Amino acid sequence: MSSQPSPKTIAVLGTLDSKGDEHAYVAGIIRNKGHRVLLIDVGSLEPPKVTPDITREEVAAAAGVDLDGLRARQDRGESVTAMAGAAAQLLVGLVSAGKIDGVISLGGGGGTAIGTAAMRALPVGFPKVMVSTLAAGNVAPYVGTKDIVMFPSIVDVSGLNRLSRVLLARAAGAICGMVEVVPPVVDEKPLIVASMFGNTTQCVSSAKQILEDAGYEVLVFHSTGIGGRIMESLIESGLVTGVLDVTTTEWADELVGGILGSGPTRLEAAGKAGVPAVVAPGCLDMVNFGEPATVPAKFAGRLFYQHNPQVTLMRTNAEENAELGRILAEKMNAYTAPATLLLPLRGVSVISAEGGSFYRPAADQALFEAVRQHVSPGLPVLEVDATINDPAFAKAAAEALLKNIEAFRQAS
Repeated sequence: MSSQPSPKTIAVLGTLDSKGDEHAYVAGIIRNKGHRVLLIDVGSLEPPKVTPDITREEVAAAAGVDLDGLRARQDRGESVTAMAGAAAQLLVGLVSAGKIDGVISLGGGGGTAIGTAAMRALPVGFPKVMVSTLAAGNVAPYVGTKDIVMFPSIVDVSGLNRLSRVLLARAAGAICGMVEVVPPVVDEKPLIVASMFGNTTQCVSSAKQILEDAGYEVLVFHSTGIGGRIMESLIESGLVTGVLDVTTTEWADELVGGILGSGPTRLEAAGKAGVPAVVAPGCLDMVNFGEPATVPAKFAGRLFYQHNPQVTLMRTNAEENAELGRILAEKMNAYTAPATLLLPLRGVSVISAEGGSFYRPAADQALFEAVRQHVSPGLPVLEVDATINDPAFAKAAAEALLKNIEAFRQAS
């Protein structure tokens, strides 16, 4: 017979003034499953309907929030923002101290904003469940780069009824199941993260094999905007030994206005975390749009390639590539650990190589020349007379990263 899982402590966090009964119901289900509950109030206006284990005053104090001032001003937006920040600080402290093993929250717009802000501050892998009226829509702003389980409430989180009782009980069961599961113990290898696109698959696959043969585990992230942000978040977490960022295409979308940008901080995580890295301008020849009809009119007359019915690629021009080269160089100039910038002189993607639809050597040269012009003298730039998907380039990238990791290890 299997042994009963040991009791865990689950934080039940929410606005106990407007959603007190619902959070108390979830807390009761969790206790009936044999786990402990830490009921946390993040309301700020009306008195709580149930007695919390951690009061709103304690939550506010954790972040220096003037709770009396919030009550006096009765500004709901200000209150949500303030308590979201305070809840995040409180949960981080509880997790760091080993006092909770998971968190669940329920809410509408305000409650979801507070609950998910707190969850986004927690590590990947820590159990997080958000029951929300917004879970069936665009949850990207709420989930961010973290593994938050968004559980649709179906009906408003406004009282207990025959449907909400069932759904809230299922959500409570979900968080209980998450904390009960013990991840298998494996022989963990040092971790390398890599960025990839369809047009750099051959490069990353070949480099990945070399790195795995050298004793590393390689996680590959698709450079689709959110993929780059998640990769950067993992780099910042301190879990990563090396970065193979050879597909920096998200910067083309960020600069030109495509749909797969990763934000202006893309390429900064390795520098901030002090992690050895190799960077290349993979797929900076392309900007991503949806179906042809979605391409903004201002780009009429540009060179396009229909990747599939839902994806239209636009070729970057020499002016855009020069700016992209400057951005790559200046982002890498801030790196503190050993880093190398690799340039594939015969093409930055499958379709920018000779014979490809985006073969425009002058545009690529503008990119390369900008890198040379703006890179710091101490940052190595390795120019490889090959396309990015040539085995020689993949080998050069993998070996440069292994060399940088070893140099970092010896200097530490």
